[in-house]
Amino acid sequence: MIVLTEDAIHAALRTVQEPELGRDIETLNMVKNVAIDGSRVAFTIELTTPACPLKDEIEGNARAALRGIGAETIEITWGAMVRRASPAQAQQLLPGVKNIIAVVSGKGGVGKSTVSVNLAVALAQAGASVGLLDADITGPNIPLMMGVEGQPKASPNNKITPLERHGVKVISIQFFVPEGQPVVWRGPLIGGAIQQFLRDVEWGDLDYLVVDLPPGTSDAQLTLAQAVPISGAVLVTTPQEVALLDVTKALAMLRRMNVPITGIVENMGAFVCGHCGEVTEIFGRGGGERFAREHGIDYLGSVPLDVTVRQGADVGIPAVAQREPGPAARALVDIAQQIAARMSVAAARNEAPVLSIS
Repeated sequence: MIVLTEDAIHAALRTVQEPELGRDIETLNMVKNVAIDGSRVAFTIELTTPACPLKDEIEGNARAALRGIGAETIEITWGAMVRRASPAQAQQLLPGVKNIIAVVSGKGGVGKSTVSVNLAVALAQAGASVGLLDADITGPNIPLMMGVEGQPKASPNNKITPLERHGVKVISIQFFVPEGQPVVWRGPLIGGAIQQFLRDVEWGDLDYLVVDLPPGTSDAQLTLAQAVPISGAVLVTTPQEVALLDVTKALAMLRRMNVPITGIVENMGAFVCGHCGEVTEIFGRGGGERFAREHGIDYLGSVPLDVTVRQGADVGIPAVAQREPGPAARALVDIAQQIAARMSVAAARNEAPVLSIS
């Protein structure tokens, strides 16, 4: 009769790799609360992100390793402890925020805010604590797309309490101006507003703060990069050449500011007719993937044209939060998982530097 011991359990699980990080789950201190009752083994695996795309692979390998030493009943409880991609000492302005994800585009109209909203909600659905900062001061669309309205109140320590929707904390200049009134501000005022949203909002403890930046290369990007260490930037483009030309400039700006590049998302990919199934590449084909290859960055995937994205944005229900998610929502969830995985890799390797403007 095989007698299982805690040492044997840990030894077996030392053969199980965390595929993204390239180290075993024991070395990464992911195995917790081991309990043994005869041939029954129960334990917790603490993932580096609740949005881990390779959870099933880790589970399958863990079960196989334990069955190999005689365990018959295996009960796995899942937890998550998101790691900080930037050095803790660098995060002075937002000490409770572990990772700041900047969503960037070279031009307007490519769906940057759509990606921001769905990324934030998908991460929250996976179990992460998430904030969404609408840094597009002169063109704030996040409140409409998230279905949140009202005016934030002051917290007990005299900070701004963000509004919440779909499990995400949200702040936007739109909450503070009358409906229909434009925000006609020069660059320094825009930078000041972003600073205030970072400094004076009660964000609390967040695994991820998603920042929806305005298109182009301007004061907003400079302000964010100077104020906080960005864990990673996600570029958004469409497949067409004019969008790729502009995203080239955005990439150059980010590299000049030493911002880590998480990857590029190709939005508005092929449209599949719901009636006949015909595929129409309205904005071209493969531009995002080709751009990633030519510029040495990760290609995070393509989001197809899907009418449910537009419908949801108009009524404040992001694609990933809809009752019957369409193909775009599935692509966006996969992209969110990839981004979370890359944040975990950056945290494990401590690759995210303290930013400076040269």
